[in-house]
Amino acid sequence: MVRRVLLKISGEALAPQGGRGIAMDSVVKIAEQVRSALAGGVQLALVLGGGNILRGAQFTSQATHIHEATAHYMGMLATVMNALAMQDALESLGCSTRVMTAIRMDGVAEPYIRRRAQRHLEKGRVIILAAGTGSPFVTTDTAAAQRSLELDADVLLKATRVDGVYSSDPEKDAGALLYNHLTYDEVLSQHLRIMDPGAITKCMEYDLPIRVFNYRVDGNIEKAVAGEDVGTLIANK
Repeated sequence: MVRRVLLKISGEALAPQGGRGIAMDSVVKIAEQVRSALAGGVQLALVLGGGNILRGAQFTSQATHIHEATAHYMGMLATVMNALAMQDALESLGCSTRVMTAIRMDGVAEPYIRRRAQRHLEKGRVIILAAGTGSPFVTTDTAAAQRSLELDADVLLKATRVDGVYSSDPEKDAGALLYNHLTYDEVLSQHLRIMDPGAITKCMEYDLPIRVFNYRVDGNIEKAVAGEDVGTLIANK
């Protein structure tokens, strides 16, 4: 049984089908899977992306007159909106939660403090970690890896819309091969873009396993949290 996990979910998981923004029915579906996963007694931290609301890259052309660092901060704020939506969905299902942000916004969330976050986990609360690391030019994947290490997580779970890590994009290449297991070096050398290289390198340095799986399959979040062999495992061995 896995004791403590960090679950990274992309912002698009919270969006309406084929659209942008937040669809509460999508949020509740994720929340219901998280609640089921908690029944096993696991301690769970969540990191949500913000791409369903905006991506910093869309504002980085010269025509927008927005500095790239500013665009990244805008993306961090999008993750806070997603975190608040997830918090209310989880609490409507009876889960105790805390939203913690890397950028202080005391009116809506607690500041991220590592020891406080650990204490929330020990008390059985789901913590939702928002605003990335609080610094621009860092993805939410890297933020998830960073927080996993800080909080002594046993595994970093990456929930995606495909069944794991493939040799190429399975949505474009019908012949793409699904891997059951990869090493960090294989992911980096083959340029398998399931997470950004910085996140993979950080996990490799500290031997933190990563499991990539499809959140859209009912029960997969519960299985991944329980340590079952679902999706692709990225590890040294």
